[in-house]
Amino acid sequence: MKAAYPEHLREEVERYLEGMRFSKARLTSGLEEAMRYSLLATGKRIRPVLALATAHAVGLSREQAMPLAATLELIHTYSLIHDDLPAMDDDELRRGRPTCHVAFGEDVAILAGDGLYAEAFHHLLSVRRAAPERVLAAAVELAGATGVNGMVGGQYVDVSASAPEGPDGLRRLHELKTGRLIGASVVCVLSLAGVRGPATIAFRRFAAELGVLFQIVDDILDVTGTDEALGKPRGSDERHGKRTYVSEFGIDRARELAAESHQTARKALAQAALAVTGLPVTGSAPTAELEQITDFIYTRTS
Repeated sequence: MKAAYPEHLREEVERYLEGMRFSKARLTSGLEEAMRYSLLATGKRIRPVLALATAHAVGLSREQAMPLAATLELIHTYSLIHDDLPAMDDDELRRGRPTCHVAFGEDVAILAGDGLYAEAFHHLLSVRRAAPERVLAAAVELAGATGVNGMVGGQYVDVSASAPEGPDGLRRLHELKTGRLIGASVVCVLSLAGVRGPATIAFRRFAAELGVLFQIVDDILDVTGTDEALGKPRGSDERHGKRTYVSEFGIDRARELAAESHQTARKALAQAALAVTGLPVTGSAPTAELEQITDFIYTRTS
């Protein structure tokens, strides 16, 4: 059964994203249209919601965390636009609608992705609601998570098929390609909140495992889901000969690995909660929303 999801946080993110504008001149309004087309497509907003839930867990206000949350979604959307391009995964459907390059052309889609990535950091660094040194620390963390040693590097390892054989190589591929941005959704909030010490170790462990869990479940859904539920073509990984947890281990073992990863993430979250509050995780703890998100990722069907 699919777990509950903190919809109230998703709704706050949606309202904030709707209010974002990028073009100050009519000359570039068409580019802004393409950027907002992909940005405002319906989604669960897992990365920004994760950031807001982490903020609650460590005592950072929503107002202080929201610019970072939006920044994460801009970067995620940029990555989707570029992943869908003909030179990459060549997909024509994303979030239940034509992909950006189908709707606006490949040239505009590339620029829309570039624009979202640049505007993401512009927003984070200019709309400061936390101490400047903390915002800068979060920006450094995020740039690292999305660059050559993070998401982009992971995408390169994927398209070049250069990951070492075996489970460790597969895990490393997905730690970079998917896990680093999901992890940054937690870790960057720690920077904004000025959290240091043992709590950061437990939160980083939780964030890293959550990224792996997300990818295992994603690989399973690529085989078992439907186009309608996923909002994109099912079986894309198989068509492109991608290494996945299903292709490597089979569907049954992949499900076992997802269960193991879920337990590991929950254990790390309990340790993080104890380090921050001195109290064990409960349904009413500051980490309750993080619990919900972890369970939702494990049980999601789309």
